[in-house]
Amino acid sequence: MADIRHVEEAGPSWFSSLAPTPDDDPTTPPLADAFARLWRGFMTTRVMLAAALLTIQVSLYNMANAMTLWLVVLCALYLAEASAVRLLAKPRPPGHRFDGQWAVTAAVDLLVFSVLQAAQSANISYTPVFALPVLMVSVLGTAMLAGGTAALATLLLLADALWFSRPGSPGEQAARLLQAGLTGFGLLVVAFLTNQLAVRLAREEATAQRNRKAAQTQLQINEVVIENLSDGVLVVRHDHWVSAANPASHTLIGDNGALPAVPFSLMENPGWFPLVDVVRKTLSTHSNQNVDLDLRAESGQTSSLRVRSCLSPGAGDAGNDLCVLFLQDRREIEARIRTEKLAAMGRVSAAVAHEIRNPLAAISQANALLLEELADTTQRRLASIVQSQSQRLAATVDDILDVVRIDHQDMTYPQPLPLDELVLTICSEWRLSCGLPTILETHLHANGTTVLFRPEHLRRVLVNLLDNAARHGDPTVPIRVVTGQLTGRCELAVWSGGPPLDASVERHLFEPFFSSNSRSSGLGLYICRELSSRYGAGIQYRRRPFDDGGGLVTGNEFCLTMTDPSGRFGAPLQ
Repeated sequence: MADIRHVEEAGPSWFSSLAPTPDDDPTTPPLADAFARLWRGFMTTRVMLAAALLTIQVSLYNMANAMTLWLVVLCALYLAEASAVRLLAKPRPPGHRFDGQWAVTAAVDLLVFSVLQAAQSANISYTPVFALPVLMVSVLGTAMLAGGTAALATLLLLADALWFSRPGSPGEQAARLLQAGLTGFGLLVVAFLTNQLAVRLAREEATAQRNRKAAQTQLQINEVVIENLSDGVLVVRHDHWVSAANPASHTLIGDNGALPAVPFSLMENPGWFPLVDVVRKTLSTHSNQNVDLDLRAESGQTSSLRVRSCLSPGAGDAGNDLCVLFLQDRREIEARIRTEKLAAMGRVSAAVAHEIRNPLAAISQANALLLEELADTTQRRLASIVQSQSQRLAATVDDILDVVRIDHQDMTYPQPLPLDELVLTICSEWRLSCGLPTILETHLHANGTTVLFRPEHLRRVLVNLLDNAARHGDPTVPIRVVTGQLTGRCELAVWSGGPPLDASVERHLFEPFFSSNSRSSGLGLYICRELSSRYGAGIQYRRRPFDDGGGLVTGNEFCLTMTDPSGRFGAPLQ
């Protein structure tokens, strides 16, 4: 094609079908494949024209013997050449200025047509067939080659008119020259217009292909974004059939996390009727809705959702309205709001803690001195209450300041610590501080494994977990501290008896200032998580059975997973 450099990056061209053919090379770029299709079209046309010319010459020879046999042979050779090029040759994209493949092909066509025109057997004019090489080169070749082919065809027609005009007949010679000149001028105009049209359409095709690729890329990006949204997205038709649903919507409104295959109707499940009402109101009023809903699945699962609806951009066409529903878990929204509020409160609390620490210490000291001087039982009881509450307040202040210190402390790379030895020491100290030696059992199976942890930080994490177990666990079931070695890592777990945590509590276990106990600051597990993450460790809650000798007892367990710098292989956690 002319000016092929403008469309080298384009896909299937305007002159080609999008469907591949058996002759296509899968390794060729789209533009080369499209060029090959058009090349095959012109080559097939040459074969058909050669066959028609041979048929005409053979018919004339048989009927009236009005021509010599060599013209039949010429047409047969032309048919053989055209067929060989169509079957054996491979299309090559044209060059920028001159391309020999089109020069040879056009030269063969012009030579054959000129000989036939010169023969003029049975007064048959072959002038119209000169348009074929001109059109072929104009579309497949360059502008320079197209103009040259049209000019050569014109010169051949003029030479034929001049050579075969009868002497002594100026009128006939002028008429033949005029006819040849007009025909040549027409060929030049056709070559110019065809080439310009080919260039323009090729540029338009290149632009269309770029826009198509951009649209496909944008569509793929949109699909990826929607698929990974934490919000559920449902596209609902006017007849309440869902035509698209992303994975998050399965979790939010599906029964046990499952939805029927798309498309499905919202009318199939009575629990989805509130969504049907939102769709109806959106489509009837042509206004977006923002409501809070509670959906109950057939299994009894309840979903608290915030639903936002909007009409598709093409809404308003009868029967084609689409309503897009955006579903959010209301509990997650509330959790984010609560986290933001608590983060702000935490910053304020840290500042307040610094301010009240010194006055609190003075109050505690004065109360201790006063307690030594009091003899009255009632007054001593009141002073003891002041002392216990001061200690509780001091512990809360310490927790808040610990959070600040965790966020700003200098974390240099720690030295490896023997896990079992350190855990045994911490558990012994905690058992003595509690004064209840029978409530704690240790099951240490780390076998000399070392961990990357500062001893004071591991002590703080383990003590917080033990305090949490003593506060919330079953007092009749011993607390168990278990260590174990896994491939490339080790685990430290604190197990306690008791019922499973409520789902609403479990979801926010490690958030700051969250506690189910009104007398707790809600910072213990948060500090454990923050300290653990500083050393690349992770902490999680799980329900786990434990064999107490009389059978399996299921309880609550907080498990700390740490890196084993030695990289040894050991026994799993028992």
